[in-house]
Amino acid sequence: MSQTITVKGMSCEHCEQTVEEALEALDGVTSATADHDAETATVEGTADSDVLTTAVEEAGYEATDAEA
Repeated sequence: MSQTITVKGMSCEHCEQTVEEALEALDGVTSATADHDAETATVEGTADSDVLTTAVEEAGYEATDAEA
């Protein structure tokens, strides 16, 4: 299952990597791709969107469920 979340505060590729690593560390996430230009992260797996947004926020960025 693919989910997209909105991530604000990313400004470079290092930010994308930080967000991707935070998401990929979660149970149920098989892959994550962040895009600072689009302000999104696309996640493959079964993790709940609340868990995803919490992980991104703990990494220092603002996150919301893009589909909400």
